[in-house]
Amino acid sequence: MDVLKRNNVQIFGNGPEVIMFAHGFGCDQGMWRYITPAFEKEYQIVLFDYVGCGKSDIGKYAEARYGSLEGYALDIIEICQELKLKDVILVAHSVSSMIGMLASIREPHLFKSLVLVCPSPCYINKPGYYGGFEEKDLEDLMDVMDNNYVGWASFLAPVVMKNSDKPELTKELETSFCSMDKEITANFARVTFFSDNRADLKKVLVPSLILQCAEDDIASKEVGQYVHRELKESEISYMEATGHCPHMSHPDETIKCIQEYLETQDCLK
Repeated sequence: MDVLKRNNVQIFGNGPEVIMFAHGFGCDQGMWRYITPAFEKEYQIVLFDYVGCGKSDIGKYAEARYGSLEGYALDIIEICQELKLKDVILVAHSVSSMIGMLASIREPHLFKSLVLVCPSPCYINKPGYYGGFEEKDLEDLMDVMDNNYVGWASFLAPVVMKNSDKPELTKELETSFCSMDKEITANFARVTFFSDNRADLKKVLVPSLILQCAEDDIASKEVGQYVHRELKESEISYMEATGHCPHMSHPDETIKCIQEYLETQDCLK
């Protein structure tokens, strides 16, 4: 299996340590372009697309594998194994935060630290837990997706991106949604929004940073605080950035938060 081709893996940078960037739902590795220049002089950068996203090999998509987040976690693990990586710093956006944590639970030696950008272990409200959405609301959103895919994309993109003063970013996200295979994206959406990984948080042994945005309609402050409480070794950074994609809307602040955390981790060696 040509893992690097399957996941459209791109490698660049000059440093001895590795930072791998994992994109969120409906996105691809191109969304990290505002962030990576700040790190490529001191780190080796690894970018990839999940199977079914971006320029990955869509022919390798198998619903049996990608019917759960574990299948996407295998993508990360297999890329690391193919490249013979260890002690990777994984920067993971949105659902990739849970995917990355699952990968770290399975193969903790592969990871040095996790940077979780807008994480949520469960989007659905449960007794004693506020995820932000009622299950019926998400079912209705899936119905819209099935019946009016373009309409779904035009509705969801501004909710996710939020920053109305940067309409070009909302348009990019909407275009990204629409450029992907409808059936695969719908399957990924269901896996993303209906998974419940709360019980997995306590199994994570890798040090983690949570980047929590203000006014995030997808992963609220309550969710970020819950993740922080449940992870054994975590820090949380409350950002001024609004929306769910700070690496696009507020790259400078995102870079600063990541750099400060990595510097702190180095000092603790």
